[in-house]
Amino acid sequence: MEILKKPLLTEKVTLLTEKLNRYGFIVDPKANKIQIKGAIEAMYGVNVISVNTMRYAGKLKSRNTKAGSVSGRPSKYKKAIITLKDGETIDFYSNNI
Repeated sequence: MEILKKPLLTEKVTLLTEKLNRYGFIVDPKANKIQIKGAIEAMYGVNVISVNTMRYAGKLKSRNTKAGSVSGRPSKYKKAIITLKDGETIDFYSNNI
């Protein structure tokens, strides 16, 4: 789907998943919470209680090369943390999708 880019599989999000039944996704920066909720419910067949979103701007990065200093920015992105209904889970490691 165009709205969901990829799931977040970091230590912090894994702790949220184990304790609070929350999952993280990188989503399209133009998508709103209603579109994100619909995409997750359609793709994984679960009931979403809430969606929290965060926007991140690309940090300024620079490196030194033979030709001199090169600087630029990585792409901006949007992160969504979703809370599922109790008893429901999403399995990212299955090959059924």
